Amino acid sequence: MKLQRNGRSKALAIGAVALVSTLSLSACGTDDNTSSSNGASAASSGAASAASIACGKGGQLLGAGSTAQTNAVDVWKAAYGSACSSSTITYGGGGSGAGVQQFNQGKVAFAGSDSALKPAEVDASKAVCKTGQGINLPMVGGLISIVFHVDGVDKLVLDGPTVAKIFDSQITKWNDPAIATLNPGVTLPDAPIQAIHRSDDSGTTANLTGYLAKASGGAWTYPASKTWAGKGGQSANGSAGVSAQVKQVPNSIGYVELSYAQTNNLKSAAINTGASKPVEATAENAATTFAKAKIAGTGSDLALSLDYATKDEGAYPLVLVTYEIVCDKGNKADTLDTLKSFLTYTISDSGQQAIGAKGYVPLPKELASKVQAVIPTLA
Repeated sequence: MKLQRNGRSKALAIGAVALVSTLSLSACGTDDNTSSSNGASAASSGAASAASIACGKGGQLLGAGSTAQTNAVDVWKAAYGSACSSSTITYGGGGSGAGVQQFNQGKVAFAGSDSALKPAEVDASKAVCKTGQGINLPMVGGLISIVFHVDGVDKLVLDGPTVAKIFDSQITKWNDPAIATLNPGVTLPDAPIQAIHRSDDSGTTANLTGYLAKASGGAWTYPASKTWAGKGGQSANGSAGVSAQVKQVPNSIGYVELSYAQTNNLKSAAINTGASKPVEATAENAATTFAKAKIAGTGSDLALSLDYATKDEGAYPLVLVTYEIVCDKGNKADTLDTLKSFLTYTISDSGQQAIGAKGYVPLPKELASKVQAVIPTLA
């Protein structure tokens, strides 16, 4: 994924043990914020961490965007609402692209995005941020599972070129030689592949296509983008929509965050990265990749650079970071105090640990401390 800054990159050492311990907890995944079980769980998690919250002046704070972080925001909203009854936090999904668009239209105080702002989006933000511009504040990490529902197949190995060709309709049968070579001894059906991608502009799509652009050996000929560009296939809205389609449609394949794969009991493919053995979509393997992430933004912008083409042993390449997009300067006076208060909580130790049970990866302390230092400077 191409980031908007070309500033001097700095190595970011990330605590793998912390990542593993949190990501391996049970997950939930739905774009529907109204379910009673989800609400009860969020309220329980929120109550446990509400005591640490320093409330703002109150009022309504609007956000929108990434569906990947919806369940995390539910937990944060519950906790913040318990501690700060004079404040109302409203977050609408719709995908990262929709969130950034609404932010740049001045409709929301913050946007959730699974990919960093592009240069054109930063330029557009200056009209809303008046004296400043939009910046990327990472809040939580995760991984993207290549989920599959193939008759008679419990385990599947794929690599970058094969994933690219499947999602671009260059490989259309499950028993194609390219897939068979990666899966010796596996009986693959002579059945058409039903590839399912996101219909909405999505940061998850941006991360997947960023991986394909780097790791497909040229098989993926499109740039990394929130908007799907591959040929053919079916589409579904949001991570919940893709999960539901893969679960219902035989011989299908899609891509969703780990929490959605776990909640829907979907199988995840291992990735042949060129390491000595295929890499499973697990917490430990995602942590290995996060350990070498770098900060690519400059100043108060904390956009990250992720190594999608890693060949390190046990490093799962399809990882993502969810950002909150905010103005560094020029935030609306009536929401600034609540925005800073809410974000201060979400990046706190209690806020980060509260979302661990939802299948998210609380940020390592080194990175979290950088975000914590930026929030008080928002103006």
